[in-house]
Amino acid sequence: MKKTEIFVTRSSLPALEEFIPYLEKLWKSRFLTNMGEFHEELRGELKAHLGVKEVELFTNGHLALEFLLESFGKEGEIITTPFSFASTTHAIVRKGFTPVFCDIDEEDFTIHPDAIRKKITDKTKAILPVHVYGNLCDVEGLEALSKEYHIPVLYDAAHAFFERFRGRGIGSFGTASMFSFHATKVFHTIEGGAVVSGEENAALFQKLYELKNFGILGQEEVKSAGGNGKMNEFSAAMGLCNLKHLPEYIAGRKRVYELYKEELQGLENLLFPKEQQDLEKNYAYMPVRLLGEGKRDEVFLALEKEGIHARKYFYPCINAYDCYKGRFNEEETPLAKRISKEILTLPIYPELSEEDILRIVKIVKTVMK
Repeated sequence: MKKTEIFVTRSSLPALEEFIPYLEKLWKSRFLTNMGEFHEELRGELKAHLGVKEVELFTNGHLALEFLLESFGKEGEIITTPFSFASTTHAIVRKGFTPVFCDIDEEDFTIHPDAIRKKITDKTKAILPVHVYGNLCDVEGLEALSKEYHIPVLYDAAHAFFERFRGRGIGSFGTASMFSFHATKVFHTIEGGAVVSGEENAALFQKLYELKNFGILGQEEVKSAGGNGKMNEFSAAMGLCNLKHLPEYIAGRKRVYELYKEELQGLENLLFPKEQQDLEKNYAYMPVRLLGEGKRDEVFLALEKEGIHARKYFYPCINAYDCYKGRFNEEETPLAKRISKEILTLPIYPELSEEDILRIVKIVKTVMK
């Protein structure tokens, strides 16, 4: 008998009967997009849940990031990480900026102020760090660096939704943060994203609104050459439903995360990311480093053989992508290169059973022994 396939994640959904009243309202109003009632309600709820003062919603996280970058011009250098999803660098390049890659920390996989400082030049337009797997960047150090050099810090916080550091929502740090609400995330709107800020910034957020709405401010006023990045009402409705269940989704993920750690702790040549102090985690991912030549790939293939789809996340590093061949050199970020060959994210989602977790653990242990 074929065993059920297990994917690296699975979309969390509210009960269907909870979503239906939203659909009924949409069928009645026929107001399906263009910043409608659910869109505005979700903006307000996110401000309260995230502890931020500004929120703009978008079609997806990538467009949110592109429009955020465009708000700061169309040329110059942006310091970032090669250890991230493709979107981070693609957004930089697509908006006409030049990415400058900074190597990562070995324990939490983020880029840190001391290394960033060495990359700052008179061409630096912004710093774009990533909270990797929900591991927090040195937000306090980056804040000091931002003030010293008068450079904005724009966080890719796609992995860090609803996390808090010393009581503050993650989105309240830096000049602004981008969140992704893709279907695979801890919180999703099917597809969606947002830019948020902990400070009131009317000029920036008016610009973001313009850019996502073709530059249109009124029936007879088109202020800039914007695009189309509006979140629709169906996505906003899903967000409102999922937001109500977010604590239980995170609690379910925490259960899975802790069982993995309990079962894999102490296994030779398997490392977990450093546990960060004062951080309320969302348990978005279950990353492990598998040391030893080719061991990560051996575990990956052994799991695949059993219908268990882990993910080499992130491999290769962005500065080794085919589309950037000859432009960037992954040898300049040796830690990122090495860790990209060791890291594997194991399946994690609230409904993952103990039986399946132990099956995954058994395969990992067998290969790593």
